[in-house]
Amino acid sequence: MLHDRLLVSVEGEAGERRSGGGIVIPATASVGRRLSWGTVVAAGPNARQIELGDRVLFDPEERAEVELQGKDYILLRERDLHGIAAPRVQDGHTGLYL
Repeated sequence: MLHDRLLVSVEGEAGERRSGGGIVIPATASVGRRLSWGTVVAAGPNARQIELGDRVLFDPEERAEVELQGKDYILLRERDLHGIAAPRVQDGHTGLYL
């Protein structure tokens, strides 16, 4: 990876999902603009706040898709992220940075 680029694996993007109340929402349902979560699998040397394994929030409309070894990934810049859910937390912090 070069500069501040991130390679993100998207989990379960194309299937149906469930609401908080347990209602099944089909994949064909029309919803407004919705952000997606993914997991960082590679990061460039200039990515400052991201580490491998972090879950990141991004806009699925602003992405570049790439296929590596038969698996689809998303290529993003660090500045295109809307949030980071990092497993590394310090005392007194939530671990979610928006």
